[in-house]
Amino acid sequence: MSTWRPDFARVRALAMAACALLALAGCDRPAAGSKLLPIQHILKAGELRVGTSADSPPMTVRDRDGKLMGLDIDLVQALGDTMKVKVSFVQMPFGELIPALERGDIDVAAAGITITPERNARVAFAGPYFISGNTLLTRNRALAESEDTAALDDPNVKLAAREGSTSAAFVRAHLPKAKLVALPDNDAGVQALLAGEVDGLVTDLNVCTVARMRHPDAGLYLRYAPLTTEPLGLALPPDSTLFINLVTNYLKTLEDTGELAQLKAKWLGESAWLERMP
Repeated sequence: MSTWRPDFARVRALAMAACALLALAGCDRPAAGSKLLPIQHILKAGELRVGTSADSPPMTVRDRDGKLMGLDIDLVQALGDTMKVKVSFVQMPFGELIPALERGDIDVAAAGITITPERNARVAFAGPYFISGNTLLTRNRALAESEDTAALDDPNVKLAAREGSTSAAFVRAHLPKAKLVALPDNDAGVQALLAGEVDGLVTDLNVCTVARMRHPDAGLYLRYAPLTTEPLGLALPPDSTLFINLVTNYLKTLEDTGELAQLKAKWLGESAWLERMP
């Protein structure tokens, strides 16, 4: 008995045809004041500007040659292919992604971004396309194995977290006695932990898992019980109804055809890509 497999080429072709119709219809109807809507601007410019932090493997990271790779990178590259536009990546600190969207400096932010009410009040989101969670990476086995988070809420405990992240927000809100060391990116947090400058790093579960795999002899322990639940989405410009509609339909199509599951298996179920890490 044969196994049915989705015709990704046909699905992508249909999506491209839909985008072509949007281009013909949208670019002829500028918004009030001759200002183009986000999707109209992208199609007219022929370029999709994507902001990313490149510090959250396996979602977004640079390989040893400096090339961006990861689930998020593949996801937005495929979106650009669907829209028949060039994808230009702009790397910036995680905390600058939302402001960059608000200013119109980028069209999409893709960096394992958690959808929160506070962020959604500032920008739009398509998704979630993945559910993750924040947890603790530490060299202290007792901290990792503690079932009660009260053990972390200690003035003698230093916890690193990426500034502007839900991890930092969690520490501030739920572990007020612990000393928060806010750092610009996850890489700095891992290095601070390895150097003994902090007792733990609070960040995405996948980032913690990759750090352990990359430093097998560093004595790193992972708290397997997540501290939070994190629905990840693609952040889009505020008041961009048509663009939100396009990206939402695009993600739904990838999910229904099984292509999104294949991308997740590539980056979350396999480890071959780790050989490309610096």
